[in-house]
Amino acid sequence: MSSAQQEAPDLGNRVRTAVDRTIQRSIKGLDYVLGPMTEVGLTPKDVIYERGTLRLYHYHPMADEVYRVPVLLVMATTNRGYVFDLAPGQSMVEYLLKEGFDVFVLDWEAPRPEERNLDLDDYTFDFIPACIRRIAARTGEPDVSVIGYCMGGVLSLIYAAGHTDGPLKNLVCLTTPVNWHEFGLLRRWTDPSHFDVDRLVDTLGVVPTDFILNGFEMLRPAQRTAGRIRVWDNMWNDAFVRSYRAFDRWTTEALPLAGEYFRTTMRELMWANKLYTGELRVAGQQIDLANIKVPILHTIAEHDHIVPYTASKPLLERVGSADKDELVLKGGHVSLIAGPNAVRRMWPAVSNWLAERST
Repeated sequence: MSSAQQEAPDLGNRVRTAVDRTIQRSIKGLDYVLGPMTEVGLTPKDVIYERGTLRLYHYHPMADEVYRVPVLLVMATTNRGYVFDLAPGQSMVEYLLKEGFDVFVLDWEAPRPEERNLDLDDYTFDFIPACIRRIAARTGEPDVSVIGYCMGGVLSLIYAAGHTDGPLKNLVCLTTPVNWHEFGLLRRWTDPSHFDVDRLVDTLGVVPTDFILNGFEMLRPAQRTAGRIRVWDNMWNDAFVRSYRAFDRWTTEALPLAGEYFRTTMRELMWANKLYTGELRVAGQQIDLANIKVPILHTIAEHDHIVPYTASKPLLERVGSADKDELVLKGGHVSLIAGPNAVRRMWPAVSNWLAERST
């Protein structure tokens, strides 16, 4: 058979595939535009504590045997916690439950105008300790493991350094910034020579969602457009579209920030870099990462455009723990948590690491 004869069936198959996908894009594109938002956060749970901007969820068990030490996931203050539970099969919460962990999530709602004065003190010496007390009352266990994502990791580090007498047993930080002078573009845009944080906070009280969202989008201005092109190319692929819509919903549902919290973050962390230098003071205490002695796992996204590798990398050299491990994965800030690499590598690694330390 000649090469031309061999190529003819392949060409025909490619043409038929292209036609079929074009038809599917047209049919499903209308559903995409007119359809309801993708459902997220479907794993069964109870709200066991709520106060102002704070919500604490307890998820229903999915294993017959459960590890003794419960796990608290602390979400970043800029986004909603359902990124931990995007969809069945794409849920870190679901994975941990099936592995036998007792899972809680500290989530956030938009701060109200009267909460404009919330500061780092409130998040790390009030909200997190209050949630941990509720977990202890619920489970009867004296210990807890904490997993913090992004700024949730920063809050968890501050809590750990300021509460060295327990009850924290293990700490996992996911894409957590430590050296804030390595923030690149974000630091240049918020340089005090032209960014008047006092005027912004004093005028608005609560820093609006658009300001937060636009700041992240400016880091990669073409990312949203590129994403829309990818989803159109893959409109025929129902699984791809569902995943894209869930991520897109989470990205666009960014949260406003309490003004004083934002002001302190800019002044003490971004500008003065005090978490890195050990000079940060919160609730009257010096927050020195060297005071953290509990086992710690640090997970870094190699291609993170929000928390650069160099901003996250120095964590383990700063903590005083003898038991400390680092996991560097390819991928970005969000795909590390709920993308394919998370499913295959990050979730199993975190689960295995905690399992050895949760009895």
